[in-house]
Amino acid sequence: METKAEVAVAILYQDDRFLLQLRDDIPGIAYPGQWGFFGGHLEPGETPLLALGRELHEEIGYQPARLDRFLRMETEQVIRHVFHGPLLVTLAELVLQEGADLGLLSPIEIEQGWCYSHQVGKTCGIAAPHRQILLSFLQSLHMESSSG
Repeated sequence: METKAEVAVAILYQDDRFLLQLRDDIPGIAYPGQWGFFGGHLEPGETPLLALGRELHEEIGYQPARLDRFLRMETEQVIRHVFHGPLLVTLAELVLQEGADLGLLSPIEIEQGWCYSHQVGKTCGIAAPHRQILLSFLQSLHMESSSG
């Protein structure tokens, strides 16, 4: 029996915007040319949180002060461990090592499902599962603020 791929990804936010990576537009990777979360595959023996810390350091040179679990989403192909936490540095302080661009997307851009990249000079879609997770996260924030 084949085991499912496991990935850990981060919802990093600053004010009311969310950090996403514009994935390279190359064949063979998941969601080429689309906006998605930073993060990646777990290596053997790694916990999701350790993998995410390693991936964030490799991809943008960032070590979050804190990440909290948001959800675990399982499909036929992959198990996604989703964490969230504040982005405590400016975009200029991040060093993009993987992907074509990065940006802080607004809730409106997330709802519409696309965002313009100045780096590649075109509008690109948000990867469907990542958008779904972000919409769920936004809904959870809305529910928290309305119940408090």
